[in-house]
Amino acid sequence: MSGAQGHGHGHDHASGLVDHRRRLAAVLAITVTVLVVEVVGAIASGSLALLADAGHMLTDVAGLTMAMLAATLARRPATPFRTWGFLRAEIVGAAAQAMLLLAVGVFILVESVQRLLEPPEITSTAMVVFGIVGLVGNAIGMAVLAGSRSADLNMRAAFLEVANDALGSVAVIVAAVVIATTGFTRADAFASLVIVALIVPRTIRLLREAVHVLMESTPPGLDLVAVRESILALPHVRDVHDLHATQVATGIPVLTAHLVVDDTCFRDSHTLQLLDAVQRRLRDDFAIEHSTIQFEGPAHGGHEYPTHA
Repeated sequence: MSGAQGHGHGHDHASGLVDHRRRLAAVLAITVTVLVVEVVGAIASGSLALLADAGHMLTDVAGLTMAMLAATLARRPATPFRTWGFLRAEIVGAAAQAMLLLAVGVFILVESVQRLLEPPEITSTAMVVFGIVGLVGNAIGMAVLAGSRSADLNMRAAFLEVANDALGSVAVIVAAVVIATTGFTRADAFASLVIVALIVPRTIRLLREAVHVLMESTPPGLDLVAVRESILALPHVRDVHDLHATQVATGIPVLTAHLVVDDTCFRDSHTLQLLDAVQRRLRDDFAIEHSTIQFEGPAHGGHEYPTHA
């Protein structure tokens, strides 16, 4: 004998989301402006570091556009066809941004090696001027996003891109000063390599986190062994199986489980009290508000499909 018990409530998953679109729009406008300025500066100075930073800016424009799109889609309500709405658009957007950044990193790496072998003439004064303009623009963008950078992976990706650009601008300025004072033009290529070193490791971490969610892995920090033991400690619970935990989007873990309980629970309607106890424990001890619990009698195990474990 089995009984399916879970949330009987309607959840408007999008209604609780904080709207970050204005912040993203402001940073996008700043980024487009800095991009145009740095392209002009790269042409005027012949600097690969400026061009690399402009290339990074170009991916930021695409990334921030995707971030805005993801933030907009995530607010659309759930439907019978998409029961979670577009909440996972946040994760897809973050993964797409990460892949773009990796592609730019590879391009800069190849160009930097070529310039180390054959350094071109570079105008250091123009590098400094346009590098400072880029740094100021990025600093403003970071200030705009600072208050929401931990909200979700999508906003974290946007802040990460702007922060990396700011560090890239610093590298451009340092390289320009070195070239102006020593005439060592390879400093431009070295600055480009620094930008690559800033882009790639952080981008890989972001991509790994996005893939972790897309692969429906157990949410970070959630110990399923502890969850199982906590549920088993409740009265009348004999076994816990088919225990799965995933993450729809940042801060939205979901758990499902089959609980084998005493037959008497079905006769005296104790399953209703037990359901409240289980979900209260999941919420209070493990911060899981979305759970689906199925109750089964001891004899039900013989009817389970082999895929249940």
